[in-house]
Amino acid sequence: MISAKSDVQVDTAEVRVTEWRLAPGSATGHHTHGMDYVIVPVTSGEMTIVAPNGDRSKAQLAVGKSYFRKAGVEHDVLNETSSEIVFLEVELKP
Repeated sequence: MISAKSDVQVDTAEVRVTEWRLAPGSATGHHTHGMDYVIVPVTSGEMTIVAPNGDRSKAQLAVGKSYFRKAGVEHDVLNETSSEIVFLEVELKP
């Protein structure tokens, strides 16, 4: 699987903003979120979420429809579609 591309745009004592680009067939790799975070979709699309136990689910992204998650979320994020997926991840530092 191809690795997703990330670009840290802002990194201060309070917040880190990373742009994620998932080309078709790419994945973020298994990871655990160490901070609370907000996802801000730049494109609409469907991501495949893989839990640590291998369970798979689908997550819909819609431009302008941000969502929040608490620290501790553990998963891999895959793009199994034919279109690039782009979103901003805004991590809230303690």
